[in-house]
Amino acid sequence: MKLCRSCNTEKKASDFGKRSASNDGLAHKCKECQKEYDKKRLRDPKRMKMRRDYQKTENGKAAHNRATARWIEKNTIKRAAHIMVGNAIRDGKLTVLPCEVCFSTHGIHGHHDDYSRPLDVRWLCTTCHSLWHRDNGEGLNAT
Repeated sequence: MKLCRSCNTEKKASDFGKRSASNDGLAHKCKECQKEYDKKRLRDPKRMKMRRDYQKTENGKAAHNRATARWIEKNTIKRAAHIMVGNAIRDGKLTVLPCEVCFSTHGIHGHHDDYSRPLDVRWLCTTCHSLWHRDNGEGLNAT
């Protein structure tokens, strides 16, 4: 058992993240408190403005391009499936439909359950898509 320094609650060691600099190898905040802290920090207007300003600089653009290139290199099958879906939509072979969970028509993604079947997609809004991945993990053949 370990005491979270944020919520002052005794919790199991598995409720804490790893931190090699700590004597016990665990973070001082539980995972839930750390998650809340991170949400607030990301939404801080000063940080958001700094991030937007950095993204407009040459260094920010270069960092974005490096990250994009790394993602494409690590996710060749996903990238190919995304391109095929985009081309099929452009050519009229696929039609974007409302979210099959909440029927929203805003921010629709073509979700792949199996990347080896690139044109077999289900249409999900951003929120439902995130929830699907939270509950189910990655699609099949994702690497």
